[in-house]
Amino acid sequence: MKMTLELAKFLLQTAERKARELGLASDIAIVDDGGNLVAFYRMDNARIAGIGISQDKAWTSVAMRMPTANLAQNAQAGGPSFGINTTNHGRVVILGGGIPLMRGGVLVGGIGVSGGTSAQDIEVAAAAVQAFESMRWTEHQQGASVRIGSVNSLC
Repeated sequence: MKMTLELAKFLLQTAERKARELGLASDIAIVDDGGNLVAFYRMDNARIAGIGISQDKAWTSVAMRMPTANLAQNAQAGGPSFGINTTNHGRVVILGGGIPLMRGGVLVGGIGVSGGTSAQDIEVAAAAVQAFESMRWTEHQQGASVRIGSVNSLC
């Protein structure tokens, strides 16, 4: 299974919809299983600082194979991973909002969201993850296109 541009665009749309519901202007990034940017969306009035933060959250979720929120507690002073956010040229983000995208135990990619509180960013990212996890996949769709519930393309 592969992160395609079509899939990434669908995930961006889903995350944007959730951000709008919450009244947020978010930066949203989708990366592939190697942490490479596939698609990015900056909502109107989203902070420019969130561009890099969202991309690094997505990258961190893939690089660490866990949600970025899971790193926060362990990265506190005295924690077993104290200082991890200073590694990889400061690219490791310990703020919530980065979540890996897994299918059948296989890493497909990650999403990173920046624009609200950590809890809000997690909620926006989780909406896209939930949509991803509920997708019906067939063998011919794994590397090509993604469809949910109908034969019409989403994007």
